[in-house]
Amino acid sequence: MTPRTTIFLLAAASALGLCAGTAAAQDLGRLPPDAVLVTPQGEILDYIPESGEVTLTRDRRGRTVLVDNWGNIVATVMGSGRRGGQAVDGFGRNEASRSYGNQGYGSSVRRYGDTVYSSAPDYRDPAYRQPGDITGSIPDYRDSVPNVERQPLPDSQTASLPDENDSAALPALEDSPRGPTLPPAAAIGKKSSAEITALQVFLDREGFSPGVIDGKKGSNVTKAIEAWQQATGETLDPNNTDDILERLRLSGGLPITSYTITAADAAGPYVASIPEDYAHKAMLPHLSFTSTTEMLGEKFHMDETYLRELNPGVDFTVPGTIIKVISPGEKKTGKVARILADKARKQLFAYDDAGNLIAAYPASIGSADTPSPSGTVQVDRIALDPGYTYNPKINFQQGANDKILSIPPGPNGPVGTVWIALSKPTYGIHGTPEPSKIGKTQSHGCIRLTNWDATELAKMVSVGTTVEFVD
Repeated sequence: MTPRTTIFLLAAASALGLCAGTAAAQDLGRLPPDAVLVTPQGEILDYIPESGEVTLTRDRRGRTVLVDNWGNIVATVMGSGRRGGQAVDGFGRNEASRSYGNQGYGSSVRRYGDTVYSSAPDYRDPAYRQPGDITGSIPDYRDSVPNVERQPLPDSQTASLPDENDSAALPALEDSPRGPTLPPAAAIGKKSSAEITALQVFLDREGFSPGVIDGKKGSNVTKAIEAWQQATGETLDPNNTDDILERLRLSGGLPITSYTITAADAAGPYVASIPEDYAHKAMLPHLSFTSTTEMLGEKFHMDETYLRELNPGVDFTVPGTIIKVISPGEKKTGKVARILADKARKQLFAYDDAGNLIAAYPASIGSADTPSPSGTVQVDRIALDPGYTYNPKINFQQGANDKILSIPPGPNGPVGTVWIALSKPTYGIHGTPEPSKIGKTQSHGCIRLTNWDATELAKMVSVGTTVEFVD
C-alpha cells in the first residue's frame, strides 16, 4: 500500500464533523409552550414559520409535524424547557432520570407475554389517518410523510399486500432463458477492512450495490464488480486501492465520514423488539426500528455490527454524539424500462429504454420449494411503507395462526419499506428487515432487496415496467 493510500484511508477512518447548532423554541398556535422544532435533517429550526405557511398534522409515526403547502415536512415537534420545576431535556424527559434508550420520544411501554414493547400512537386509529395516496415521488425511508394509509396507484386493483412467504404456485409462462454472461471480476486478494470498505462504497455510489457495507469481501461484492464492468465496458481491479480511491475522490470523496446524531435520531419512536409470531406482530402499532444503531445502519447502508466496530464504546442514543459512518453518496436516478431477475446469480439488473444496464442489486429470489415465476411479468403498482394481510388460507402456515391478521407497516415488516407488486398475484419486489442476508439466502418466491436498494429502485420504475425472470 502506498503512503498516499494509507493517508487517505486513515483520513476516512478518522473523519470528524461539527455539531449541529441549537436555537430556542417559540410558540406556534396550538404548539405546546416548550416545543422544539426539529427539521428532517435533524437540525433545530431557528425560526417560526408564518401563519398560513404550514399545517399541523401527524406523520405515520403519530408525531406532530409542520407541513408546508406543497406537502413537504418542515419540522417535527419535540419538547424542551422545564416542566413542574424539573429540568427536562429535548425529548420531554427529566434530566434526573434521562434515558434515551430504545423507548423513543413520548413513548409508553406495554407488555405482551414476556416481551415489553415501547408503543407509539396507534396509526390504525382513524384519528391518525390522513387523506392522500402514494402516486408522487417516493421519499427516503426515514422521511416523515403525513399520509399514514397505504393506497393503490390509479387504475390498479385494490388488494391486500401478500406475505413475503406466500408460496402459491404459478404456472410457467414460458421457458426461462439463461441469465447474462458478465465479464468475470478479478479475485480480491488480502485487503484490509478499510480497503474493502472503499471498494464497497465506490460500487454503492455507482448504483451497483454490494448489499450491506461491512468491510468484508464476498459474493455480493464480486457480483457488483461484474455488473459494473458490464455496464461501463471497463475493467475494475479490486486490488488497485489507489485507483479505487481516485474514483472515490471524483464521486464524493472519503468513503467514511462523520455524522452527528440528531434529536430526531434519538427520539424514535423505537420498538423494544420484533416478535416472530405474526399474531404478536399484528398487535404492534408499527414495526419500527429497534434501536438507533439499526436505524443508522440502514440510513448509511451499513452492517449494524460494522457501525459499532467503527465507533467502539459510543452511546448511539445521545444527541450530539459524533460518529463515523459510510458516505454512500447520491441515490441512483434514471428511468428503468426493464428488470431482469437472475435466479442463479441472486442479482437483479435494471435497464433503461435503450437497453443500457444502469443499476444492479443483490437479491434473494425464490427457492426450490417456493420458486419465483418464470418468464415475463410487469410492475402492477408501487407502495411505500406497506402493511400487509396474512391469510392462512392462501399464505404459508405461520405458527399456530389460523385467522387473517393485519400486519402494520415499518422497516422491520416482512416486506420492508417498499412493495413493488407484479402482474402475477402474490409476487413482488420488496425490502427486508434483514439486509445482511440479501443475496446469501433464498426467499419465498418474491424478489427481496435491502430496504435502501428497494427504495432506490422504486423511484426509477413505473407501472408497466417489464420484469423478466431468468435461471
